[in-house]
Amino acid sequence: MKMKAALCCAMLFAAGGSAMATTELSAYADKDGYIDVQALTCDQLANTYQEDADYLTVWYSGWYNGLGKHHKMKVDRAKTVEHEVIVYCKEHRDQKVIHAMDEVFKKYRAEHGIKVE
Repeated sequence: MKMKAALCCAMLFAAGGSAMATTELSAYADKDGYIDVQALTCDQLANTYQEDADYLTVWYSGWYNGLGKHHKMKVDRAKTVEHEVIVYCKEHRDQKVIHAMDEVFKKYRAEHGIKVE
C-alpha cells in the first residue's frame, strides 16, 4: 500500500513539474502596451491562455490575409487553420508565430488545392 502511495505521489510530482505556467498575453507587451507580432514566438503563444491564443491566431490570420489582399473569411476554414497554428506552435516552440502561420497556410492550401494569385 505504501508503495502504491509513493508511486502515485511520484507520478503527480512528475506531471506537475513538467507543466508550464500560463502567461497573460499582456506580459508580452512593451511599455506602451503593444505586442510585436513579428517577434512573438510559438513558445509564447503556446504558454498563454487558450482564449488569448485563439484571439491572437484570429488576428494573425486577418493580418496575414490582408497582406495578400485576401479580404474574405470562411469561418470553418479559419477555425481549422487557427487550431492547426496552435498545434504547430506547440510542436515548434522555437519558431516565430508568423512562420507558423505561413507554414500552416501553405500546407492547408496544398492539401485542398487552393491556388493563390
